[in-house]
Amino acid sequence: MTFLEMLQDAQQRNASMLCVGLDPEPKRLPGAMQGDPSRIHEFCARIVEATADLAIAFKPQIAYFAAHRAEAQLEQLVAHIRRVAPHVPVILDAKRGDIGSTAEQYAIEAFERYDADAVTLSPFMGFDSVQPYLRHPGKGAFLLCRTSNPGGDDLQNQRLGSVDGNPLLYEHVARLAQGPWNLNGQLGLVVGATYPNEIERVRALAPTLPLLIPGVGAQGGDAVATVRAGWRPDGPIVVNSSRAILYASSGADFADAARAEALRTRAVLAAARPA
Repeated sequence: MTFLEMLQDAQQRNASMLCVGLDPEPKRLPGAMQGDPSRIHEFCARIVEATADLAIAFKPQIAYFAAHRAEAQLEQLVAHIRRVAPHVPVILDAKRGDIGSTAEQYAIEAFERYDADAVTLSPFMGFDSVQPYLRHPGKGAFLLCRTSNPGGDDLQNQRLGSVDGNPLLYEHVARLAQGPWNLNGQLGLVVGATYPNEIERVRALAPTLPLLIPGVGAQGGDAVATVRAGWRPDGPIVVNSSRAILYASSGADFADAARAEALRTRAVLAAARPA
């Protein structure tokens, strides 16, 4: 299946809009694992097993592995996801943004080395920085559009006087992703849960694209407002929660606590969906 088909299948099979972010910090690992980078895979694998039937996607953030020389553990983790949750797609959160042959290598890293189904990208350098990823059939790419951090205003909320209609930068990115850049139906957009009004605007400009929405949970995004702004029958939303699930408990029951928090969040998201 293509990434979009996997996403739609996981949404229906697991009755979910919840993406489980995998951002392992050794100092926050539970019990005897705490402070031990060699146990990152073990920790994340337990989280995956506990939430395999609850998630629309898993999203490992590459920096949390690379910073601790755990790239091999990331490869093992994706292989583990394939075994225990083969119907749940993997989104590699890498936010790459280079061009040319370098972008080609990053695409190989994401889709061949790590076997991800989709990757996050920065479109700041233009279509040149996106196109190499679209040469991988069936894979997906989420472009940063209106991110959850306050500093996003510095660029994303600025008007483009040279573009028809003087759109804000994030609006222009949404139009490009819905239109001329989306050559094979592979693109989605990253929009932050901390800006529900902007989610609604992005959805109006890109009605069919999947939206990856971080910021729910520890970052304070409103899950209900997020779903109401972004959900459409033909455009799946992927609402990410990382720390609230990963670190629901610091004890031996961490996997059970993660499952309970994932169940709670999934239910909140489902209840917010328009009838």
